[in-house]
Amino acid sequence: MKIQQILQKCLTDWKNISQLDFCLIDSENNVFVSTCDKKLPAQKKLDEFRQSNALCVSNTSCCLYKLTEIQTDSYLLIVWGKGEATSTIGELAVCQIHSLFTAYAEKNDKNTFMQNLLLGTYSEMDAFNRAKKLHIATSVRRAVFLVETKQSKDENALATIRNIFSARTRDFITAIDDSGIIIVRELQSTENYDDLDSIACMLVDMLNTEAMTSAWVAYSNIAEDISRLPDTYKEAHTALEVGKIFYAEKNVFGYNQLGIGRLIYQLPVSICEMFIDEIFHKETLDSIDEETLITIRTFFENNLNLSETSRQLYVHRNTLVYRFEKLQRKFGLDIRTFEDALTFKLAMMVVDYIKYSENHPV
Repeated sequence: MKIQQILQKCLTDWKNISQLDFCLIDSENNVFVSTCDKKLPAQKKLDEFRQSNALCVSNTSCCLYKLTEIQTDSYLLIVWGKGEATSTIGELAVCQIHSLFTAYAEKNDKNTFMQNLLLGTYSEMDAFNRAKKLHIATSVRRAVFLVETKQSKDENALATIRNIFSARTRDFITAIDDSGIIIVRELQSTENYDDLDSIACMLVDMLNTEAMTSAWVAYSNIAEDISRLPDTYKEAHTALEVGKIFYAEKNVFGYNQLGIGRLIYQLPVSICEMFIDEIFHKETLDSIDEETLITIRTFFENNLNLSETSRQLYVHRNTLVYRFEKLQRKFGLDIRTFEDALTFKLAMMVVDYIKYSENHPV
């Protein structure tokens, strides 16, 4: 929520309680927030007050206050009303506005620091020193979650995530682009990778039910101190990329659970293309129809069990055997055997990686 919205809500609440009207104006005497449309004091009066040493002046209709401790701008608060109560309420309002500006500035400073830290902007010593100045713990366990919605410019996702973690004031949540959200979560000493996976699954479910949006969630390894956070951000980013390429049927990807996809992701594309040419020669996976692809994937998911695969697909066992024999004649691989099944599975993953690389050149 922007500072303008925060202040507007507070001024409205004060008006409802005190029955007085409030207006905050900036250094150019433009209205920043207000509870009414009353005419402002004359420009000359406002300029004279700014140039004087007085912190407060009053007349028969209103009181004016300087907000001197706000560095970003020179604000004046106008409170319309008469009597001592107006003056007291105005002074209380000034104190509250100071506190709101300070808290908002500190929060922005922390978010800016954390964003720059994740991007590797600071040296290790500089990161520790800046964190201490901002009262950010340097030696606690943290993990980075990276959330990417499948619909771009989803404004509800960020609001939903902030609402989920609203009670956790030591976590950092920030948007990085139209569809990406970073969560830097502080962990308890007892939390482990199973807990990280549960949190990621919870985020997917909550975004689906509350924000009505589908999302991928990736998480990093656990960082023992603040200097490791740039690496954990890279880990979460890698987990998200690898997961989307090789495990498209999933929504949650842990950096410690990437399996063979991690190895393929680190291979040069030229090596991958050589492997595909060696396995398939002049044939391509694109020549396989969708029905056969579904059959192959289901067969792999059932650990090469023909009976269970036929049951799930509602087809006769002999029909599966016919499809696999046809595949063997085409590619020279009998996926009913472990070695050929492994080769074919790897080939499918490598093809996915090549296609991704073509669409996302470095």
